[in-house]
Amino acid sequence: MKKTSFFLLIFTINIACNGQKETQTPLPQLETNINIPIAGNSWVINDRNATKKIISDTGIKNWSNGDVKIGTFARFGLEGDVNIALRVRVSSGKSKIKFSHGSESKEIEVSNSDFQVIPVGTFAIKREGYQRFDLQGIEKSSATFAEVTDILIGGPATKKDLYYVKDEFYWGRRGPSVHLSYQLPNEDMAVQWFYNEITVPEGEDVIGSYFMANGFGEGYFGIQVNSETERRILFSVWSPYRTDNPNEIPEEDRIQLLKKGKDVNTGEFGNEGSGGQSFKRYFWKAGTTYRFLLKGEPNGDNSTDYTAYFYAPEIGTWELIASFKRPKTNTHLTRLYSFLENFTPETGDISRKVFFSNQWVYDINGQWHELTKAQYTADATARKNARMDYAGGSEQNRFFLKNCGFFSERIAFDQPFTRKVSGKNPPNIDFSALP
Repeated sequence: MKKTSFFLLIFTINIACNGQKETQTPLPQLETNINIPIAGNSWVINDRNATKKIISDTGIKNWSNGDVKIGTFARFGLEGDVNIALRVRVSSGKSKIKFSHGSESKEIEVSNSDFQVIPVGTFAIKREGYQRFDLQGIEKSSATFAEVTDILIGGPATKKDLYYVKDEFYWGRRGPSVHLSYQLPNEDMAVQWFYNEITVPEGEDVIGSYFMANGFGEGYFGIQVNSETERRILFSVWSPYRTDNPNEIPEEDRIQLLKKGKDVNTGEFGNEGSGGQSFKRYFWKAGTTYRFLLKGEPNGDNSTDYTAYFYAPEIGTWELIASFKRPKTNTHLTRLYSFLENFTPETGDISRKVFFSNQWVYDINGQWHELTKAQYTADATARKNARMDYAGGSEQNRFFLKNCGFFSERIAFDQPFTRKVSGKNPPNIDFSALP
């Protein structure tokens, strides 16, 4: 954790508190010895398109619009007073900036052209959990309001269980990923088919979300929100050759496309492992339950074929996404799981939630088995306490996952959850009729 000790000098400043201006008597020395980097903890909360422009890897830049509000988040374990200062500079002239927390606000004037620590004042933390601190430009005499690299804090509320993103800002801004690993009735079971259902509640279909339904030891299959106008069904299989660059994969280790469905795009992927990828642009709807079916079967030549099917109730039939052959593999479906992740850092401050229901597997002996137990886990961003806005478990006889948005009521990971047996019949699927 980056820490710099500052004891702020006595100063006189005009402050606007709750909209009323008054001249404050000189403040006492304020301890602000903890740096919260803007780059890893801040978003433009009222203009999503402005976040990428204004929040850089060093802090706030290109800040010219006085209408935008920049929110910075940190999780507090104590109530009490918190002292605030900014590490800030202006390009020229002077600017007036408002700093707010809850119903309290104060204004500071900045005229220094090199980075300096400018005191803001003391605010009250009235509850434990995530808090948001807002910056807004009021007046400026140059093209931009200011550059800000850090919010500095100190005081009684910071003395215990204070959490924020300290490094690896890209992952911190994406937020924590959470997973459900499904338990088979018999761990030695050879699973040929995996069936799952997803429901994304209305309002939870946030841009950047990947709601992954059918994960397995060699790949994953689910739905994404890619933009305001584009959504995808995505199915990928990792190569047995480990690399983040698909161009490095030897020919004998490449994923081979066997077949694909109508309007499905196929190719390679990298950056988080490499392999074969397929996706179909389909504007699926929040509040609707979608079905996923995955097949994994060795074909006798030290390779395994994986095939994914998607069922949308508005279409009313199973559709093929793709079928891939993975070399140097001889297994049925293993390590079945689901996950929720955000792949867009600009929406890491918005929460999202998904339900997974009615999980079944079909073994090589032709028997269906319902899955009612799952282990809830989280990624490195959660495990290092960079972000603590995550949850998962069982609700309304469905498993669920939730992440991002800086909600405070987290559910600790690494615990098992069980849903009740549904009482439903197994999925009624004519495998021979699948495309």
